Parts: sequence; structure tokens; C-alpha cells
Amino acid sequence: MMTRHILIALASTAALGACSSGPPVPDWKMNAQDSLKRATDAYMDGKPQIEKNEFARARSEIASTGKMDLLIRAELIRCAARAASLDFEECSGFAALRADASPEDTAYAEYLAGRAGPADAARLPEPQRAVLAAGSDTAAAAAAKAIADPMSQLVAAGALFKANRATPELAAMAVDTASAQGWRRPLLAWLNVQAMRADKAGDTMEAERLRRRIAVVESSARR
Repeated sequence: MMTRHILIALASTAALGACSSGPPVPDWKMNAQDSLKRATDAYMDGKPQIEKNEFARARSEIASTGKMDLLIRAELIRCAARAASLDFEECSGFAALRADASPEDTAYAEYLAGRAGPADAARLPEPQRAVLAAGSDTAAAAAAKAIADPMSQLVAAGALFKANRATPELAAMAVDTASAQGWRRPLLAWLNVQAMRADKAGDTMEAERLRRRIAVVESSARR
């Protein structure tokens, strides 16, 4: 996933600097890395104000360098967390930088929005390629399930949902993954998807069971 790629790039640079006799790692790299991670964690945990503040810090650190590629990818990290949580808002931060985006970055943004086509698969981060290239919704769900990284798995599920390709099995996988990580925001989003599907199918008992679970998760966020 794009999140992992940019954080690894920043972290590896910091580690190399710390272990070598070269110049010290600039503060902006470590600050940006830490703030991006905190911002993503806060968003997934349903803490929007913390996410907003931490992302603003990360963006400011990166912007101080004028490195457009890193700034674009930081915005895509934010977009990816929202896709994983079924947030349908436009990724305005990326949209403002789109003119300077690489074909790979643009393909990833389209993928997150559910608009990418099979021809874009080769430009995506490795874990997402098989998902987009899958010929059927069932195969796409299986490809998403095969992704080892929990965040990447949820991003794939969110992209499929936005592309109207989400199967019941995909929703169940997304619920299990979000639950295992304790990520309130995507868990609530996917539980609501399941509840609405149960309503539509006329399965009142299942819908009520899911809403009881939703209430438990919501109550945990108020503590």
C-alpha cells in the first residue's frame, strides 16, 4: 500500500543516517514519518481532530522541502485511509496536486475512488494489482483476502465497494480485519454495510444482531 511505501522510505532514510557516519537525518523526515503514522492511526480509531492536527504537521514538514512527489503521496495516504473506511468524500488534497502527479499516483487515486480499469493494474502498488485485475467480483474478493497487510486489505475492500464490486464475503472479511485491529471507523462502516444488506434481505434477526454490535463499538468511542 502507498502508506507503507512512503513510511518505509522515510524510515529507512532515518535509519541509515542514524547508523552511518554521514550527515544527520533532517528533522523533517522523522517528524513527517511520525505524524503520518499518528494521523492514520487516529483516523482509523475514529479520532478526527487528532488526525487533522497530525496530518497538518506531516504535510507542513514535507511541504517545507518542496518535494511534490512526497506531498502527493502523503495526500494519497489520507485518501487510502478514507477508502478503507468507506468515506465517499472527494480527496481534495490530492485533487489540488493532481497536475503534478505521476501516472502511478493518478492510477492509485482512481483505484481508491473505484474508477480504475484493468489497464491501470500495472501502475498500482503490488498488493492491489491482483485485486484490480481480477475478472470477477468473487476473484477480486479472494485477491483482497490474500493481502497480508491489514490496512492494504481494507483499502482493497474499500476500492471494490466503491466500484460496486463488494461481495458479502468481502464485507465479512473487512469486518473481521477491522475488528482484529481495533479500528473503530472502518469496523462501524462495514458493520453498517452488513446491517443494510440484512435489512434488504429481510433478515431481521441478523440486522438486529449487527446493530447490537454496532452499538457496542460506538459506546467504546465515547469512553
